[in-house]
Amino acid sequence: MIKRTLAFSLSALLGAAVHAAPAPVTDLNDTSLERRVDVLERIVNSRTDMQLNIQRQLDSVQDEVSELRGTLELHNHQLEKILERQRELYLEIDRRIESVSTSAASNATGATNAVNQAQQAAVPVMNTASESDAYDKAVNLILRDKQYDQAIPEFQSFLERFPNSSYAANAHYWLGQLLFNKQDWAGAAEQFQVLVSGYPNSSKRADAMFKLGVVEQKRANDARARELFTRVISEYPDSPSRKLADARLKALN
Repeated sequence: MIKRTLAFSLSALLGAAVHAAPAPVTDLNDTSLERRVDVLERIVNSRTDMQLNIQRQLDSVQDEVSELRGTLELHNHQLEKILERQRELYLEIDRRIESVSTSAASNATGATNAVNQAQQAAVPVMNTASESDAYDKAVNLILRDKQYDQAIPEFQSFLERFPNSSYAANAHYWLGQLLFNKQDWAGAAEQFQVLVSGYPNSSKRADAMFKLGVVEQKRANDARARELFTRVISEYPDSPSRKLADARLKALN
């Protein structure tokens, strides 16, 4: 009887010890490590998604700013054209009045010379109008008609016909923007570089320099992109392009 009691007690103690034994430490550590890795992966994925979302928003804002600048540039250009033609009209009226006064006191030869001079004076006005009309036609294809592919050869033709035009810098900018939208990085870079290098006083230079940096970033030339973004921040600290360049530079770093 005593032996059976002892055997039963020993069996009970062993069973309690088995049930009370703690879980293996290695299992607990493995589970904790997996959880930490899972949390880190979620954090990294969330940060990546956030950066991509911010980049998409920046690209959208950039496009909207470019279109607004284009509209403003077109309005300013049209106003300048109206004022220019008014000045030309006033000058032409003055020349004609002077011509009439001179012809009344001169002989037929003098009158003929005055008419010839008036005709010669009108030639630059016609050339100017032709240049302005060609530029307006190309710009309107973008801003009014939304025919972006047709605008590319128009700007190329304009630059070939009027390489020294006062609108040449803007034409290079718009052509670069059109090629940029088609992801023709080499063509866009060429146009933006011409503007940056050849037109230091252009109002489009800051944005062209920024766009050139974006092009280099698209072409995986991060070092060149950093250099251009830094130049925008340094040379144009108060421009809208400066804020965009700062955001791109931080994303690269």
